[in-house]
Amino acid sequence: MKKIAFIGGGSMAEAMLSGIIAKGLVGRSQIFVTNRSDQNRLSYLSNLYGITASSNLEKTIKGADIVVLAVKPKDVAAAMTAAGTYLREGMLLVSVAAGVDVQSLEALAGKKLPIIRAMPNTSAAVGKSATALAVNEYAEKAHLNKAQEMFETIGLTAVVKEEQLNAVTGLSGSGPAYIYYLAEAMEKSAEEIGLEKETAKQLIIQTIIGAADMLSQSAKTPEALRREVTSPGGTTEAGIKVLETHHVKEALIACIVKATEQANNLGNQLKGEINTAKPEVKGISS
Repeated sequence: MKKIAFIGGGSMAEAMLSGIIAKGLVGRSQIFVTNRSDQNRLSYLSNLYGITASSNLEKTIKGADIVVLAVKPKDVAAAMTAAGTYLREGMLLVSVAAGVDVQSLEALAGKKLPIIRAMPNTSAAVGKSATALAVNEYAEKAHLNKAQEMFETIGLTAVVKEEQLNAVTGLSGSGPAYIYYLAEAMEKSAEEIGLEKETAKQLIIQTIIGAADMLSQSAKTPEALRREVTSPGGTTEAGIKVLETHHVKEALIACIVKATEQANNLGNQLKGEINTAKPEVKGISS
């Protein structure tokens, strides 16, 4: 890889470029970032990471091996329209915009580009993302390898069918928020039962880490592991019965299904914009 260009300089772009630099995938001088108009953000990224951050879109994209589209879904159409002039066949376009399918990206690009749609999550900031990747018909094995190398600097990767990616968005893309929600509830319960805040926080974090490691290292299913902890008549069983009374498992399933539906909605909204009219170019959002 000679050059990686990021369109959008938000938290996901920062997590990715930080991982790329830390793992030595490319040098700092080979990473370029642009955004719409936030010069303070560009200066921050440039000063902290020693990369090239510029509002000049042509300078950012020209000569890039990989162009990473790291903008909000609602800004994809405008960003792609602005970048289209500078995209060249052979460049690999990688999109991390939730819900925006490769068909929409192809239509916006207006040329035959290898495109990989990726769904990382915010744990990328600590190098622990779970990232799913899906390719279009122009992406070859070499393109997929490049994308995997890039995303493995911030966690693990899995290749899925493109039609499965919105489900991944609902499951692992939004997944960290579900865990934080659980931790939030556990912290509030700690107050109810009289534990000090900092002590409870340490116990909650280690409990989540330990459970995750057990899931990772054990061949047993989550259900089997849960049953092993749930002794008849014991404290865990008493707690689990309350969760079952409140249909917590069903609520979590509905939560993930709803998040998946929203990913589909975002994609369909962009398709509608593409079909009705070419969007006005208002710039690039970070």
